[in-house]
Formats: sequence, structure tokens, C-alpha cells
Amino acid sequence: MIITSSVTALQKLLLVCEAELNYLDMTINSKKSSCIRVGPRHDKTCVNIVTCDGSHLAWVDELRYLGIFIVRAPVFRCSLEHAKRPFYRAANGIFGKIGRIASEEVTIQLLKSKCLPLLLYALKPCNLTKRDLQLLDFTINRFFMKIFGTSDINVVTECQLNFHFQLPSD
Repeated sequence: MIITSSVTALQKLLLVCEAELNYLDMTINSKKSSCIRVGPRHDKTCVNIVTCDGSHLAWVDELRYLGIFIVRAPVFRCSLEHAKRPFYRAANGIFGKIGRIASEEVTIQLLKSKCLPLLLYALKPCNLTKRDLQLLDFTINRFFMKIFGTSDINVVTECQLNFHFQLPSD
């Protein structure tokens, strides 16, 4: 296959990858593949990328990779909205099953071991802003408010200190 100079660098890279995949008797599924732009020119329109079979790869604002959602932004960012959903699902599941029957210690230990990893999964490589950390803290604080039946943040903070619970911002 001859690559002309009018073809973009990304298109050339895709053609090289497809040639190697073809050698391995594999193909790119264009329905499950997409492109995202991260960097100072993230908001600029991009040229369509076409596979060997003529399918177009979609340019998206958000994509899932290894369980995290990467968003189109000036810097590498992850979506926390998708991280909060499994946390709330697990936390509400635990609270719904044991509710007020189990002690606060048991509930908080289950929160630490089962729910907190879901919230913090794969966030280390993401450049979390101060606002992102506050959002994660708020998510935890709301569940503590539910456990202890209060809306006073001072009570929640005191409970977290007594139970040696560290917030994501710490």
C-alpha cells in the first residue's frame, strides 16, 4: 500500500498498526474503537480516520479504557462521575442489607474494603484538581452523613477521626 503525503500522521500510524494486525490475522473493530484528543488543541476539529476496510473511527468527547473514562480536555483527565456510580451502588447495597443492624464499625470497615476501592480505582495517573478531590471527599462525607444520621460536617469529621478513616484528599 502506498501512503501519500496528504495522509495525516495519525492515519499513517493506523495503517501501520492495521498492517501488523493483519499479519497476526486480527482486525480493528471500528464499532468499538474511537479517537479522543487531549492537549491544548483538544477543541479543534479533527480529520476523519479511516480503517483499511473504509470504516470511520469516531471522534468522541469521552472514552472508556481499562475501566476508567478519559475525557477530552487540555490536560489528561478522567471522569469522576463514572467512578462515583459503582461506589454509590456498592455503598447503598451494603447499607440496604445491613442498615442499622450492624455497628458503625462494621459498616465503615465494609465501606473501606469494598466501596472505597471502587471510587479510587485507577485515579492515580489522573491529574486530580483540588475540585476533584473535594468531589471525592463530598461523596464519602455524604455516606458518613447517612450512616450517622446527621447533616453536620463537624460531626462527620469527628467520626472519621475516631474511626481512623482517611479521605481521598488526605
